[in-house]
Amino acid sequence: MNIRRTSLPGVLVLEPKVFRDDRGFFAETFSTRTLAGSGIPSEFVQDNHSRSTKGVLRGLHYQRRSPQGKLVHAARGKIFDVAVDVRLGSETFGQWTGEELSDENLFSMWIPPGFAHGFCVMSDVADVIYKCTTLYDPADDRGVAWNDPSIGITWPEKDPIVSAKDSRLLRLTDTRADLPRFTG
Repeated sequence: MNIRRTSLPGVLVLEPKVFRDDRGFFAETFSTRTLAGSGIPSEFVQDNHSRSTKGVLRGLHYQRRSPQGKLVHAARGKIFDVAVDVRLGSETFGQWTGEELSDENLFSMWIPPGFAHGFCVMSDVADVIYKCTTLYDPADDRGVAWNDPSIGITWPEKDPIVSAKDSRLLRLTDTRADLPRFTG
C-alpha cells in the first residue's frame, strides 16, 4: 500500500495495491501492520455507512469536545472527499485538501481529529464507509458551511443537494467559539 501525504499535515491518502482479473479484484484496504507508524491509529470504535445520490453534498462536519478521526472509503461510486483544518492555532487553519475516492481507485483518506469532513457525490450513487476513532455524540456535532468563501473549496458540483441542517451551517469565522484547539 502506498501512503501519500496531502497538503495538510496528518491528512493522508491510502492507495492500496489492487489485484484485478476477469473475476473482479482483491485489495487490502486496512491493515494495522501496514499502517503502523503512519499516524493512522489501529483502533476504531465505530463504522458508518452512507448512501447518497449524484450531486449530494454532506458536510462539512466536525466534533469539538471529542474530535473524530475518520478513515473514509467509497465502496461504491465516486466522491470528492474533503478535509478542512478547523484547529484554532494551527498553521494550516482554514485550509482544505480534497481527493477523488471511488470503487475504481479504491483509495481511502485519513482525516485526523480536528478536521472538518465533507464529500460530494460524483456518480449516480455512492456508498461511503468510514471508520471513526471516537463514538458519535449528537450534542457535540458541529459544522462549517460547505460554500464558505474564506475556505474556497472547489467542489465538483456547483449547485449541490444539501440537507436542511447543513444548509444552516455558519462560515468558519462565525464558528470560532465552537472550534477545537490545536495541540500539536
